[in-house]
Amino acid sequence: MIEDFKSLVVRTEGPVLTVRLNSPETGNALSEAVLDELLAVLGAIPHQPGIRVVILSGAGADFCLGADRREFAESLAADPTGAGVRVVGTKARQVCDALATTEAVTVARLHGGVIGAGIGLALFCDLRAGADNCRFRLPEAALGVPPAWGGVLPRLMHEAGAAKVRELILTADTFDAATARRMSILHQVVPEAELDAAVARWIKPLVRRSPTALRTAKLMMNAYGNAHRLADATLFDAELLSSALSAGHRARRD
Repeated sequence: MIEDFKSLVVRTEGPVLTVRLNSPETGNALSEAVLDELLAVLGAIPHQPGIRVVILSGAGADFCLGADRREFAESLAADPTGAGVRVVGTKARQVCDALATTEAVTVARLHGGVIGAGIGLALFCDLRAGADNCRFRLPEAALGVPPAWGGVLPRLMHEAGAAKVRELILTADTFDAATARRMSILHQVVPEAELDAAVARWIKPLVRRSPTALRTAKLMMNAYGNAHRLADATLFDAELLSSALSAGHRARRD
């Protein structure tokens, strides 16, 4: 089955749902429209019990170059209070939560640039395979905004290690696929020509697993992974992002 979306290419083949970000002219930037379509796709999975695996990929040269900064600028020009940015920030968190909690196993297929919010989107997938041409960057500090997109910061620190994440956020340095593999941001690194085969090797056994076993395993891992968090400060991410961008917008006008 093929679904019609403006910013995504979505195909269902048996138990596998493939979702491809399809705005290569923007580097697959995560605009509000893209987030809306992702929410629609992920929100429909509970009504499709046959879906066992979701593959998330990107069209063109890059997986995802981050949030749509041009859209943020236009939103702030229309409303300097940042209300529009808060809406987008809330949707970003909803998308990431949906990726993490959906009963299907989610697989990120990464290549080219994986920047900012693109890292966040990938990080909430269960398994992540990357081409050896991947380049990663957390540019928020260099852009004058906090790393407050989708609730990614605690997830990143938990998966990759607080010390290294601190360095990468404060320096905004670019890092390669091998570094991402050492940090567990990637589970596998292969030549780009072998990326589909690497993903397929994961999918083949996954679709044979008991749906109940997979669902229970994901629930347990999510529960144990969050057990150390007494309070979820990422609930403030949308507010932090909008406040920082709004303050920066006012400063540039003055």
